Amino acid sequence: MLQTVIFIFSTLIFFGCTTDSLKPIKSPELIAAAVAAPSKPLIDTQGTTIQTRFLPPPGFERMQLPANSFGSYLQNLPLKPHGTAVHYYNGDVKLNHEDKIYAAVVKMEIGNENLQQCADAVMRLRAEYLYAQQRYDDIHFNFTNGFDAQFSKWQQGYRVAVSGNKTTWVKKAPADASYPVFRKYLNQVFTYAGTASLSKELHSILLNDLKIGDVLIQGGHPGHAVIVVDMAVNPSTGEKICLLAQSYMPAQEIQILQNPNNNNTQFGAWYAVNDTSPCQTPEWNFTPKDAKRF
Repeated sequence: MLQTVIFIFSTLIFFGCTTDSLKPIKSPELIAAAVAAPSKPLIDTQGTTIQTRFLPPPGFERMQLPANSFGSYLQNLPLKPHGTAVHYYNGDVKLNHEDKIYAAVVKMEIGNENLQQCADAVMRLRAEYLYAQQRYDDIHFNFTNGFDAQFSKWQQGYRVAVSGNKTTWVKKAPADASYPVFRKYLNQVFTYAGTASLSKELHSILLNDLKIGDVLIQGGHPGHAVIVVDMAVNPSTGEKICLLAQSYMPAQEIQILQNPNNNNTQFGAWYAVNDTSPCQTPEWNFTPKDAKRF
C-alpha cells in the first residue's frame, strides 16, 4: 500500500516504473486529498481505438495532434474487443498472467511466420502510417549489415539478393505499389533488420521531450523495443503520462502494455514520464538513454 501511495503522489519516476527508486513523500496533505478524490474507470470497454478505450486519469488531458500526423495515427489504432487475448503468429494464445502484461490488442494481422517481433512491430507501425499517407519514398529501414532497404526501390520491381554479408538490388518483378507487395517488403525487412539496426537508425532524445511515436529501444541479440502510442498531460503541473505498445518473441500481435507497478491505482496502464529512473515494463527494463525518435 505504501508503494502504491508513493507512486501516485510523489514526484513521478520515469514512466512510473520501478519501485526500488521511490522518493520520499513531501506533502501528507496532498496524499490525503488525493486518496479522498473519487476514482474514475480508465477503460471504456466499448472503445474501439486507443484513444476511445483508454481514458486519461483525473487531472490529465489527452494530447491533441493533427489528423495526418504519426501520433494521431497511433492514437487511433483499432483495437480488438476488450478482453481479447494476444495471439502468436501460429495461432497460440499468449497468457496474460493476472492481466499484468497487456491491456488491449491492436487489430492488425501479423502473418503466419515468426517475423513480426519487437522492433519489427515498431517498424510496421511507422511503415503503415507512411504507406497510408502515400509517402513511399520515406519508407526505408536498414538491415543489420547497413543495407538501406527502400520501399521506393521495391515498388519498382527490385528485390533484395543476399549473399553472405553482401546485399544488392536485383530487378525481378514489374512495378507495383499495391498493399500485398508492401507487406512482402515488410516481411523482407523483418527478416534482416531488428533492434540492433533500428537502434542505430533512430535519433536519441531527452525523456522530457518525449512525444507520441517515440521509441524505447535497446539494440542487441536479443534486444527489445516499445513505442509510445498515446500521451496525456496535467495542465496544472506539466506532468506527462503515456501508453506503450509492443510485440515480443516469438512473433505476436501488437499489444498495449499494462504498467506492472500501477495495480489498484488511478493511473491504470499509463506510465509517468520522468528522466531520473529505469523503466520496468512487463517483459523488459529500459533506461532514460533508451529513448529515441524516427
